[in-house]
Parts: sequence; C-alpha cells; structure tokens
Amino acid sequence: MAPAPDRLTDFVVGIVGFGAFGQLMADHLTEYFRILVYDVAADANRAAELGVEVVPLERIADCSVVVLSVPVSSMRGVVIQITPYLRPGTVVVDVGSVKLEPAAAMEEHLPDHIEVVATHPLFGPRSVGDGLRGLKIAVCPIRGARFRVAAFCRMLGLKVVMTTPEEHDRDLANVQGLTHLVANVLANMDLQPTRMTTRSFDLMIAAVEAVRHDAPEIIHAILRTNPYAGDMIARFKAATLAFEDRSSPGG
Repeated sequence: MAPAPDRLTDFVVGIVGFGAFGQLMADHLTEYFRILVYDVAADANRAAELGVEVVPLERIADCSVVVLSVPVSSMRGVVIQITPYLRPGTVVVDVGSVKLEPAAAMEEHLPDHIEVVATHPLFGPRSVGDGLRGLKIAVCPIRGARFRVAAFCRMLGLKVVMTTPEEHDRDLANVQGLTHLVANVLANMDLQPTRMTTRSFDLMIAAVEAVRHDAPEIIHAILRTNPYAGDMIARFKAATLAFEDRSSPGG
C-alpha cells in the first residue's frame, strides 16, 4: 500500500460509502491511487469534482484495497455483500467510530485469504482544516497488512496509534463518547452566546459545534454500539447527581 512519487494508476482503491468521510478520503487519496466509489446515493457531480468514478459494488470488491466507510450498523451487511466478489490478497479496511463490532464482522465473514485491518481516523471532515498532518488514526491489526496500512498513514502525516478493538472501544467510550454526550446535551439546551462570554464558555461552544452536526448514525454508534459507553453514561449521571448534592444548600 506504499505510494510512489507518481499516482499508481494500476493500484486501485475502492471506497464503499460516499458520504462526508468517504468524500474526504477520496479527496486525499486521488493523489496516490485511482479511486472507485460505491454508494446507493452517490453524488455523481461531487464524484466528478474529486476525479473519482462511481461503480457497482462488485467492481469495488475487485480493487486491491477496499475501504468500508459506512455506518457501523450497516457494516456486517456490507461485509457479507462484498465477500463473494473479493479476490485473494485484497486488503479490507474499515473506518468506523467503534471497533469491536466491525472487527468481529470482518473476522467472521471475510475468508482467510483476505487481509483485514480495522481503523478509526480520530477526526472528521470538520476537523481536518488545513490538512491531515498531525491528526491521529487508530489502527487495529486483525489479519495481515497492518504494517503497510500504518506506513501509508504515516506517509500522509497522520500519527498512528496501534491498539486492539477492545482497548480502542474502552478508551473511546471515555474520550469520544463523553465528548458527544456532553456536546449533544448542551446543543439541546440551545445556548445562545451574548456579547459577554468567557474564554471557557467560548471553548465549550466550540466543542459543541465540532460534533453537533455529526450524523445520527455516528452518535448512535459512539453512545450505543460501543459496549463500554453505557458504563461511561452511568458514571456521568452519578457524578452529576453527586455534584448537585454537594453544591446544594446544606450539602
């Protein structure tokens, strides 16, 4: 998967899912590879802008690398769909927000001659700004290809965090899960900044804005599909009640 100075026109990457993150990947990968995309609702005009080709799912499965950029809830179904068309040696990578469920689906349904790496880019389209350099990506080795995937990510300037699906979900329940929980609660409060704000308030609003537009399926995966999220939510509620007790008159 290592790139050459010129685009590898004979090395094809197929992306299943052409939503916001699928488009972000296509935008950054077309410099190195020929990109094919599949999505039942693919935006043909956007694909043309990015210089990628929209094709049937069967052609995606015939690519050297297949990236699954679909909601975690759809992952198992997509894996089952593409499995009959994959060729030996293909590398299948997912980019889901949780890792235990996608990793289990890929390990269970993809045959042994398919290399599998579970990843989670720890950023979204709104976080990229001026580029990928310095941003983090979690890489969970499942079956082969981990060194090539990690090396390519580092070439892009990403900081690679090698981990396991279980360790990832445990850690991200507290990091990403807590962020989305608090931010969405605050978003539901519809806080309206005035001329008189503090620096801490401005930072809080910025955190809310960073995630409030995430798709519902992403929020569901982070707060419901992650098996460790329930414990985090319970601890947050308990800590909130404990603080209310301590801060009440006579507490």
